[in-house]
This record gives sequence, C-alpha cells and structure tokens, in this order.
Amino acid sequence: MEHRHVTLKRDGDIAVVTLDNPARRNALSRDMQHGLLAIIHELREDKSVRAVLLTASGNAFCAGADLAGNAIPAGHEHLSRGEATQKVMEEVSNPIITGLRELPVPVVCAIPGVAAGAGVGIALAADIVVAARSAYFYLPFIPKLGIVPDLGTTWFLQQLVGRGRAAALTLLGDRLSAEKAEQWGVVWACMDDADLADKATQLARQLAKLPAGAALETRRAYEAASRNDLRAQLQYEADRQRELLDRPEFDEGVRAFLEKREPRFHA
Repeated sequence: MEHRHVTLKRDGDIAVVTLDNPARRNALSRDMQHGLLAIIHELREDKSVRAVLLTASGNAFCAGADLAGNAIPAGHEHLSRGEATQKVMEEVSNPIITGLRELPVPVVCAIPGVAAGAGVGIALAADIVVAARSAYFYLPFIPKLGIVPDLGTTWFLQQLVGRGRAAALTLLGDRLSAEKAEQWGVVWACMDDADLADKATQLARQLAKLPAGAALETRRAYEAASRNDLRAQLQYEADRQRELLDRPEFDEGVRAFLEKREPRFHA
C-alpha cells in the first residue's frame, strides 16, 4: 500500500521507514501522519521484520507540524482550532508515538538535519537515535507559538536530560546541536553527514540479531525504573528474570557462551 509523504522499504529483515516530503522539510502533515500510523500498524503484524530504521529524505528530519497544511478537517468545522487539533492528536498523532514504543522490534532513528517541533517527539520515540553532525533539535513551541511541546517531547526530554535542561530548551527555544545532543545523551552518536545512512543501517542490522522481545523488555524496564523506588525495581527485575530465564532465547544464549560463538536467535 502506498502512503503520501512516507515510504516503507525492506532491507532484508530491516524495515526502512522514510519521511518523504523534502520540499516541505518533511513537515508533519495529516497525510504524513496517517501514512506513518498505517505503516506502524503494518510493521507490528509483520513477523519477518527484526528491526526498524526510521529516517527522512532530504536535509531535514522533520520541520514539525505542517502549519500551512493542517487546517480544520472537513466535517469538523464546528470545532475550534484547539478542539480539532486535540482530536487529531488523540486519534492519530499520539498513537504514532505509542505505536513506535509498542513495536516488538528495536527502532533506530537517523536524523539527517533539523528535528523541530513534533519531529522531536517522533525522533525520541526510537530506541536508539543517531544524528548527522549538521543536525539539530529545535523546540519553537513556547517562544514562537505559546504552546507546549507535544508528541511525548516533554516526557522523553525530561527523562533524557533532566528537568532543568528540558525547561531551558523549551523556554529559550535555543537550537540543540547534534554534538551537544550527543554530550547530553539525547542521541547515541553524532557522525559526519556522509556516514549517517551507512552507520544507521549497521546499527539496525546489529539490533535485528537480538532476541525476540528485547526491545519491549528494555523499554518497559527503564520506564518502570523511572517510577519505582529501588526496592520496587529490584522486585520488577526478579519478576522478569523468573519468566525470561525459562524462555528458549536464554537457553540459546547459554549454549552460545559455552560453545564460544555468537548466539543465533529466531523470531
């Protein structure tokens, strides 16, 4: 199925999802959102996919919401601009973020240029984020528009950099360069622009070899840690080990260790 302004291609067991409207710097139009959400649903059901690479065409990842192309949809003219936007967020935008976080496979996001506005939330929903050296993050919400960051940006950013830095980036609207984003732990690695595609693909291939469920287990463990005290988290870890040690993936890992080889996990 073809989707407007977003593409899905396969590279073996890796699904490559590309935001594809470079003339608009991949601004997040409603068409793009619907296409991205449909692809996420498709990937969730495709057992042959072992990793996802999310990236964008052109020299920008996503310039944020398409303010010129996101008019109140037909049939909703009775709603205010805020009411119509909330409806779209609840039905489409927010499910993109939760859908990425609920994919059973790891997600790598490669940022070739600016990630602004809502594009920040989409990027940070990935498990591992890598960025071209020319890339940067930009939150224009408060200083330019008087609205709060959305698509999970407030949750992800505070988890990654702490409340003080997150609040300052939000209030000041300063650009966060890829190099500083690497220093602050927002991205896993910053690299030369020409190397981004190859290195992001290498990461996706490495992640595709992980045991089934590895991405979900990792996300859930750290999300639990963010709300638990130490005793509760210790119990969480014990509960998960009780189940995971009885799975075939652990048996294969032990055999591989004893045989001095790399484990071979199956979907």
